[in-house]
Amino acid sequence: MFLQGFCTRNRNTPSSLCGPFRTGIRSGLTGSHAAGLIWLMRFTCAVALLLSVSSVSAADTEQGKLPLALNPDFQFRKAKIYTLSQGLPATKGQKGNTPANLTKKGSSKASSAVQEASLNFERSYRMYGAVTGLDQRQRFGQYFDFFWRTKRPSDVTVRFEYKQEKLRAFVQTKEQAYQNARGTNRSEFRVVGDEYFDDGQVLAWRCLLIEHGRIVAEKRSFLWD
Repeated sequence: MFLQGFCTRNRNTPSSLCGPFRTGIRSGLTGSHAAGLIWLMRFTCAVALLLSVSSVSAADTEQGKLPLALNPDFQFRKAKIYTLSQGLPATKGQKGNTPANLTKKGSSKASSAVQEASLNFERSYRMYGAVTGLDQRQRFGQYFDFFWRTKRPSDVTVRFEYKQEKLRAFVQTKEQAYQNARGTNRSEFRVVGDEYFDDGQVLAWRCLLIEHGRIVAEKRSFLWD
């Protein structure tokens, strides 16, 4: 219908002139030229579709990455990692009573006793209230305590990223949000219960302080790449 508009008839134009002209155009486009034009249009549409899909995929990938903007107003003070296993914690003492280590034996026993008491207290604290075997199973695993500080009031998101033994390079994430946080704070993350028994212990981790979509402080383990 659009091609017929190229020939405009009026009262002074004979119909014999428009008829062949219109028929020639139509016959020319319905042959090999029409097939080539259709193929070119399909190819152009396919390329445009692929470019749009790749741009959306790249945008989604970049969206998951947060910009790094370390700020001295935010900092990690320390991190404490405790593994609560099914067996009782074992303590190791020195062997032998040679004169060279007699003076060290008393101090070693004292430090071992203090360490053992600390571990027993930590275990009792973590297992408090777990009566049945199922309750205790849900407590076994790893506990990560992060102490961090902010010098000014701000809305902070603490993100814990970790890789477990059986999941290899797969990164999992846990988050905690704080509104108007200031001073020293503590964030605890747990990998316990079925998550710990099914996927194994945590091999690498990092903890982030995020403000307004930017990483302002970071603390990572040695194996985190």
